[in-house]
Amino acid sequence: MIAIVKYNAGNIQSVMCALNRLGYDAVVTDDVEMIKKADKVIFPGVGEASTAMAYLESINLIDTLKDLKKPFLGICLGMQLLCERSDENDCRCMGMFDVPVVEFDKTSGFKIPHVGWNTIYDLKSDLYKDVKENSYCYFVHTYYVPVCDYTIAKCEYAGVSFSASIKRDNFYATQFHPEKSGSIGETILNNFLKLEDK
Repeated sequence: MIAIVKYNAGNIQSVMCALNRLGYDAVVTDDVEMIKKADKVIFPGVGEASTAMAYLESINLIDTLKDLKKPFLGICLGMQLLCERSDENDCRCMGMFDVPVVEFDKTSGFKIPHVGWNTIYDLKSDLYKDVKENSYCYFVHTYYVPVCDYTIAKCEYAGVSFSASIKRDNFYATQFHPEKSGSIGETILNNFLKLEDK
């Protein structure tokens, strides 16, 4: 069973449609027991960090997510919430990755937020099997995770190289939206769904 975490910040319908195109079914849930029983967990996100964290806390879901041993994929805001803290309203996040989420420099001369197609490179891990260097993926974000020890894909925007994707143990995450990234995104999602438990 694939569980898509419901937490009032998810880009759930797009993720569900992408999974259906790949031939997979999924359940959308915030039920602790159902999430624990899932074979794979997807944590999509569009929205604001502190509001999302407050909701996760209100339904007592944070410890459950942190303790999961199954393959877990955070997407966009879902990636940022796995980190230590975010510059977005100085929000404390869940801390699976001991790295910060920082804001793009609005004086860089680049349009902020970063919206649209951009290339990913320096690809590592089974998540990127059969994905070519400099493939295009779709981004929508104002905040980013700096390149760090957990980085498994990079992207450049507004004069910085940042983490397009991170991994630690069973936790994988992408700043871009694989569900909106065409055939490349489908390959990445399919690779995630074929991962074995850690």
